[in-house]
Amino acid sequence: MRIANIATDKGPRLCVKGKNGYTDIAEALNATERVDIKSLFTNAKLLAAAGELGTEEGTVYPERSFLAIVTEPTKILCLGLNYKAHAKQMGKKAALFWPEIFLRHQKTIVGPHEDLIKPYLSRQFQFEGELGIVIGKGGRFIKENEAADAIAGFVAINDATAREWQLATSQWTCGKNFDATFPVSSEMLTADETDPMNLSIRTTVNGNTVQDSNTSEMILNVRRAVEFLSGICRLNPGDIIATGTPAILPGPSEDLLYLKDGDSVGVVIQDVGEITHKVREEAPAPGGWPWIP
Repeated sequence: MRIANIATDKGPRLCVKGKNGYTDIAEALNATERVDIKSLFTNAKLLAAAGELGTEEGTVYPERSFLAIVTEPTKILCLGLNYKAHAKQMGKKAALFWPEIFLRHQKTIVGPHEDLIKPYLSRQFQFEGELGIVIGKGGRFIKENEAADAIAGFVAINDATAREWQLATSQWTCGKNFDATFPVSSEMLTADETDPMNLSIRTTVNGNTVQDSNTSEMILNVRRAVEFLSGICRLNPGDIIATGTPAILPGPSEDLLYLKDGDSVGVVIQDVGEITHKVREEAPAPGGWPWIP
């Protein structure tokens, strides 16, 4: 099933994709309380009933009504250097791999029809197409063989990065946390619909392919990522895990390598879907701003 987060006159609603539009889960099932990721994926009966709504015609909503599938996760947990070729590209030996983990904050999230904001203080703003995990039931100390039950589904994301800020220190926080730099799709494919270990993933800039790989190239696969991270902290419904980005293809010009105002950047993931965002330059910082790496 495909579930989208849509702004309606009743507020944000989770809706199931039907034949020609989307059906509001709460409205269709006469739910007395708001249906969110937690209530949906911790209630087997409600989830099964929602699955039946995919056969409905559905309502067509304006593009601008679609929101990121989750807008206020308790955590955005991200894996770095998690594709073999990318780890090699960055000089990290996969055989010695220990997961690189960093966090993003809520205000980095960009909806599917909003602009991706290029930080004014960055001249090396770069794309990172990734498969995103949305946590459903969640939990703590989730074993690899039980991880699928903790996942709600998968989305396309772009972990866009101010590269010079990321590399200015040993910590990645600054380069990953400028506002409105983390596009997340509105539509989520539920976990039962695909094999996340074998999906093609491609990133384009102005129609030119700059990343082209497969999730089978991950070092820490989806289920092991859930296991690892659940040992650190409780994974809550609606939390997002960014699973890392593939290597950049050889030979892109600097014009494609770093994003600028007016560029169009897309991420396409087999089965899961795609996102495309226009890049818009942030308003200038005050004159003489001292902090630029």
